[in-house]
Amino acid sequence: MAEVDQHEGEQDIEKKIEETRQRFKNEFLQDSTDKYDPRDVERLQKDDALVEGYLTWRLYVVDDALKMIDDSFQWRKEFGLNDLTESSIPKWMFETGAVYLHGYDKEGNKLFWFKVKLHVKDAKTILDKKKYVAFWLERYAKKEPGMPLTVVFDMTESGLGNIDMDFVKYIINCFKVYYPKFLSKMIIVDMPWIMNAAWKIVKSWLGPEAISKLKFASRSEVQTFIDLEYLPPHMGGTDPFKYSYPPLPDDDFQTPICDNGPIVSEEETESKDGELESKDTLESSFNSEVAVKPKKVNFLEDSLRSEDSDKGDTSTRTKGARKPVTTFKGALLDVSPAEELSFGSGETEKKSLIILSNVTKNQVAFKVRTTAPDKYRVKPSSSCCEPGASIDIVVSLHGGSQASPQDRFLVMAAEMDNAGSQELAQFWKEVPKNKVMEHRLRCHVLESIKAAVSPLRDSPVETVTSGQQELSTALMRVMASTSRMEQKLNTCLWVQKVLIGLVLGLVVLNLLCLHMLGTAQRPS
Repeated sequence: MAEVDQHEGEQDIEKKIEETRQRFKNEFLQDSTDKYDPRDVERLQKDDALVEGYLTWRLYVVDDALKMIDDSFQWRKEFGLNDLTESSIPKWMFETGAVYLHGYDKEGNKLFWFKVKLHVKDAKTILDKKKYVAFWLERYAKKEPGMPLTVVFDMTESGLGNIDMDFVKYIINCFKVYYPKFLSKMIIVDMPWIMNAAWKIVKSWLGPEAISKLKFASRSEVQTFIDLEYLPPHMGGTDPFKYSYPPLPDDDFQTPICDNGPIVSEEETESKDGELESKDTLESSFNSEVAVKPKKVNFLEDSLRSEDSDKGDTSTRTKGARKPVTTFKGALLDVSPAEELSFGSGETEKKSLIILSNVTKNQVAFKVRTTAPDKYRVKPSSSCCEPGASIDIVVSLHGGSQASPQDRFLVMAAEMDNAGSQELAQFWKEVPKNKVMEHRLRCHVLESIKAAVSPLRDSPVETVTSGQQELSTALMRVMASTSRMEQKLNTCLWVQKVLIGLVLGLVVLNLLCLHMLGTAQRPS
């Protein structure tokens, strides 16, 4: 029954995607063909994930999604986003370090830093500054497609002179209109109380779909969102990072990506003594030449051994693995899930499934890498996929390891022109980097198996209803919190006025006393 519901949900989304494309073509492309960049229009016709992003951000209302696509495509052409490069931006903007990507929050989202004190309002440079922000967003969108960002406004030592409301509105529109589903949350750190009025205006710009993502935090409270290792020292963190240019800060994986660790057989893992046996296997492999020199591992032999042991036993190998319900449409492979692998603490939540489907006419080599090779076992970690075929990859937590939102996986794929004539290890050494398709997946940690409900199992109507309820609840909480803050602020202002009145009264009284003393001492 669940599979039927899932299938119906997928069909409804596919219908919405097709309707959006058709209506965009009929209603927006008929009158003017030079209104948009042809590359964006072509991408809209081919990339399901892009269309779905606009639809989900607008709660599957096609009219609203079309308006958003129209606005964002016009903006992309106006700013020349597809041709925007580092050389297009004035060098001094990079040198200031006012905007950059670095680190991750506790949910594994990339941090997009704005150093507010380094921004000075200037009408002459505002266009270049807007292009500068667009450069960073477009650069990240190409490197990490589908991955949201957490924006951090660091307002330390900033004042009213650093606030440019037009620029702030532009930044908000980037996430509200131009880059759907890009914003995870927006954290305002150490905001001076004198700027409360300005940020009340900002909140009115966000709208109900994004207002729940706005978080105000002091230097100590920001640690609830970001670990100390990615916080600068002035926020109580331990991150030694210091921005410098050139080069641009590395916004790829912060921890080295390693090839998958030693493969432990499924029988050992699932038996009662599996943990002890796999531990012995792991320790012995560390003493072997293969573990010491991973570059000499013959991936072809590993994959063949894996295939031999798994022949006719696919269902056993994938038993208990969480099946994906979303798909990323790639140039060489379709990758399911599209964005994240889900893991929990229970025994039935220790496995996740990655499904790779070859959409080319040639054999495609693939391998899966991870930032935490000591925690995960990927089987198979490297192999080949025949044209039109699909391969199930089981990712399982090893021993007592726990998944973390900061753990990442990288799926790499490349077409093999002369399939069968070379080993995979040699193939990956020789294949040009521009021929390799890369897709990144992050980890999602489940609170419990009951809480893990896939959004695609629900119909679009149900998704809209639950989304509206969540937004309404979040909006009510924000309004209540704002009301309390306003009451406290009004009380403080009233006390301040009373104190100022008392001080002025004392000053006047002192002046009168001095005048009277001077008059009394003056000789008659």
